[in-house]
Amino acid sequence: MQEFIETWGYFAVFLGSLVEGESVIFAAGFLAHEGYLSLPKIILVSFTGTLIADQVLYQIGRYYGSRLLDRYPSLKPKADRAFYLLKRYDTLFILTFRFIYGIRTLSPLIIGASGVGVKRYSFLNFVAALIWSVGSCVAAYYLAHLIMEHLHLFSKVVLGIGFVSFIIGYGVYKWRTRSA
Repeated sequence: MQEFIETWGYFAVFLGSLVEGESVIFAAGFLAHEGYLSLPKIILVSFTGTLIADQVLYQIGRYYGSRLLDRYPSLKPKADRAFYLLKRYDTLFILTFRFIYGIRTLSPLIIGASGVGVKRYSFLNFVAALIWSVGSCVAAYYLAHLIMEHLHLFSKVVLGIGFVSFIIGYGVYKWRTRSA
């Protein structure tokens, strides 16, 4: 299994970062904590994947954005929200859209369709991709550290909650059978 992870793990991180890949990034952070993957490499791979995906989507939005939105009217509510946020928050939206659930993949299309310049978007996208990849990978790594460090405590809490739930459930069962 270790050989499989070491061989295909970075490829999976790349594919996951092309789309809304937080779950893949968090899994990779855990695997880096456990020594199967390298934290600097997953940061680099996730940065590359998200940067490429968002640049491609931006270009698609520049050239085909309005036609795509007309062709897929189901995207209209999310597109309207993204257009509103872009108009209202401009630079801040471009820097943070990848952290907004539900419109992350659509946002670069909207930004491209809205006429934001290539140089401006490319620079802001580079900064945002760097923040996202470093932040997500490091957060995942340290979350894994916390979980592994406190696993014994976590298992005791879960066991305790299960025991208390069983006692309460048994008490309610006995009380209801007596009442019937």
